[in-house]
Amino acid sequence: ALAPRCGWVLPGLEQRLAVPGVVSPATARPYAAAAKTAQKDAKRSRREKAKEKPPARRRPLMTKPVDDVYLTWLYKRPSYELEQAVGMLKRFQELDFTYPKQFVYINVSLDMALQKKKKVDPFSSSVSLPHRFTDEVNKVLVFTENEQEAETAREHGAAVVGGVELIKWILEDEIQADFYVAVPAIMPKLIPLRNKLRRKYPSTRRNSLGSDIPKMLQFFRECHEYAVEDENIIKTRIARLDMPTEHIIANLKTIIHDICTFKPSNYDPIVRRLVIRSATSEGLLLNLDGILPRVQKAEGKEENDAADEDQQKPVEESVRT
Repeated sequence: ALAPRCGWVLPGLEQRLAVPGVVSPATARPYAAAAKTAQKDAKRSRREKAKEKPPARRRPLMTKPVDDVYLTWLYKRPSYELEQAVGMLKRFQELDFTYPKQFVYINVSLDMALQKKKKVDPFSSSVSLPHRFTDEVNKVLVFTENEQEAETAREHGAAVVGGVELIKWILEDEIQADFYVAVPAIMPKLIPLRNKLRRKYPSTRRNSLGSDIPKMLQFFRECHEYAVEDENIIKTRIARLDMPTEHIIANLKTIIHDICTFKPSNYDPIVRRLVIRSATSEGLLLNLDGILPRVQKAEGKEENDAADEDQQKPVEESVRT
């Protein structure tokens, strides 16, 4: 009598009895494969449409604005002569009432490409500027085991002087210096420091290996160091803004000429773009004419060498025959 009639279902019991059907993997695969193929077809159609669509034409940049207020991205960036740009930096300082002895910087973009896939490796260099702009003195360490040479190094301002006993302290970072100088006699004993010092390891190419200790100390205590960043950028300071304009120009040209020595003259110039600025001003793009060193003589020499090689080839062939 308490049993429900046939066909009756108690409230809530229908949801409990309704068990969702389980789809087997075999039956689900065709639908998944069809969905993936549909997605691939959609991606292909989008790519084809993108290829068929013509590239958007960019409006050519105008050369010189006619109004005082204008959109900078519509115009080419103006370039200035070096003397004019330095004068503008000095004028900016007067108008903005900023520190008159602030540093002047240059940003140099480099073309490191050589033949095919070869390129100039990132480098660092030290150069003696014609006009010093800071009283800072670099810390120089001298490697020598000769007592007389050690005394000479101390007299000429070496920060640290010593021999093999310094290797342990340098490897443990107990002694650090801006530059490391050595005499030829001690070089075989300094091999453990090659990986530690890397570019600062004494070498004749960097003029940090030699017998003239006073000359090396004078150069490295007062030299200016710069290095390539991000594979093709050099950012370095060159002067102070209160220096005479001709002194700022001389320092800039000295650094640029030193940079140009790291790429053979028969390739395109390594300096691709040059910007000058002060610590508080905007950057001014410089016209490279008159700043980069001349290479006409080098080109003429290469042409003469090529002509000499052409003349020598028939002689060599006749000798071989």
